[in-house]
Amino acid sequence: MTQRPSVESGTNLDSRLQGRKWWKESVIYQVYPRSFQDTNGDGIGDLDGITARLDYIKGLGANLIWICPMYKSPRSDYGYDISDYYTVAEEYGTNNDLYNLIATAKSKGIGILLDLVINHTSDEHEWFQKALRDPDSKYRGYYFFKRGIDGRPPNNWRSYFGGSAWEAVPNEPDMFYLHAFSKKMPDLNWENAEMREELYSMINWWVEKGIAGFRIDAIMNIKKTMIEGVVQPDGDDGLVSINKYIINQPGIKDLLRGLKDNTFAKHQNIMTLAEAAVPDDQLEDFVGPDGFFDMSFDFRAADIDIPESGEWYRPTDWTVNELRDTLLDVQTGVQRRGCWGATYFENHDQNRSINKYFRRRQEDISAVTKKLLATVLLGFRGTPVVYQGEEIGMENIQLSSIDRYEDVNTHSQYDAGIAAGMDPRDVFRLVSYRSRDNSRTPMQWDGDSENAGFTTPRGRPWLPVNPNYRVINVDDAVDDKNSVYHHYRRLIELRTGNHKYKHVFVYGETVPKFVHVDNVIAYERVLGDQSILILANFQKKPVDLPLDDSQHLRGKKILISNYDDDDGVDDDVVVAAAANKMTILPYQALIVDLTTQHPN
Repeated sequence: MTQRPSVESGTNLDSRLQGRKWWKESVIYQVYPRSFQDTNGDGIGDLDGITARLDYIKGLGANLIWICPMYKSPRSDYGYDISDYYTVAEEYGTNNDLYNLIATAKSKGIGILLDLVINHTSDEHEWFQKALRDPDSKYRGYYFFKRGIDGRPPNNWRSYFGGSAWEAVPNEPDMFYLHAFSKKMPDLNWENAEMREELYSMINWWVEKGIAGFRIDAIMNIKKTMIEGVVQPDGDDGLVSINKYIINQPGIKDLLRGLKDNTFAKHQNIMTLAEAAVPDDQLEDFVGPDGFFDMSFDFRAADIDIPESGEWYRPTDWTVNELRDTLLDVQTGVQRRGCWGATYFENHDQNRSINKYFRRRQEDISAVTKKLLATVLLGFRGTPVVYQGEEIGMENIQLSSIDRYEDVNTHSQYDAGIAAGMDPRDVFRLVSYRSRDNSRTPMQWDGDSENAGFTTPRGRPWLPVNPNYRVINVDDAVDDKNSVYHHYRRLIELRTGNHKYKHVFVYGETVPKFVHVDNVIAYERVLGDQSILILANFQKKPVDLPLDDSQHLRGKKILISNYDDDDGVDDDVVVAAAANKMTILPYQALIVDLTTQHPN
């Protein structure tokens, strides 16, 4: 059984702590294994590399590691196209390497979360290959095969990666199969009971290997509402977004209840994190105390810069006020219903958050603004997820041409922009900025070696290392007490340490503050008689926060500031506030203890 972080008992805790869970008090570190650490010199990260860096992750303060798919795969989408659920991909090592990682992590108090991809498989999975070879095989029912209409696909759905969501079956005229993602990733038919049983067996098999739980990919897509024929297109390509036909469809709750009852519910203390955009009025069903999952991701803030239809080449305008409202709406919506969420700014499907949220202010990207984002993120209610490199402030990479990008979706988006008649230079600029490869460049471990310590001296990284590794790297960050890395460590310690602030940071309610002040994200975390204020000024000028008689900030202790000691703000100073206002500096972020009056 995987070791879980301890949850101490106490009779004097606030009643809201009755729902304490070990995974609520955890911090997740996400690893994209291909880009984390290569130990054998092939230019590809591996499981032994993760094992070798466990002390680094533990030193940061994380106690769960979510590993992106490491299963056998032809890599059309770098692991999210699985051809064998039971076998580790050779490029990452062996099953024994994974078992060793699980055991070694457990010995250090760290649990391992595996990525569970069960909406689709690779087209090279044996089930799909058998379905292709024999139309009468039971495996044909494991997927969606449909007759076309006059040689055209059954309908005009657009896949997430662009183009038709239907692919012609070789050597079978007028027969197509469904793929919500790429044509190399056919969707599984969850209406098929035998297929579901096979997935249940696989899931239980992995749990018995000692993992702490799963992050569940694209799970809201498993129920489809099939239509035939062409519906009104929503784009220049004559297609319509697949979203409204396969996301959270009627009947999905029965499938998810069956999934939980036959897998997760059978095992004590397994944690589940779903990639699931859930409407607020359904949160309790999905991530409530008796929900299908323990927590879920919300995409709204991460995707604030693109339209719902998903075109990277048609970016949306947004303001800090809109970002604030989105973040706080998610926070208050989840807590109002007694549910739990996972908070994040970065993952393997996003570009780097500092480039996203400071896109029009690239000149202001610095340690200060990176710490500002960290303060907002780690202050929120919910289990935080820190993506590899985020904690040292890694940034987007700019490659010279579309041919140098590996991500399949980057190429699909580029092709779609060209097909829409846009200038190729504009399409490349927009798509390269949003490319998933921005977050997948190799981890920058040092500033001295040619490949930033990611691979051996003779290794050639599968994706170029960002040239800025000379100044942004782990070694330098660990040595600098004012680095972005140490700011993350201090923030994480507030959530996980054995001190008086832990419970308010984990379980306290989020209460929006100063919502009428432009370009400021501010909120309190309140638990019983404890109250913590988080302030973040997203503009390059000071801002005055109006205070009323109930807001007594003078003399309160600052727990965290994103300004270095050399900049004149110390983490142990008191708030200097006038009777009716408080001034926060350009791009300043503060966490203030409102409960304790600091002694002068």
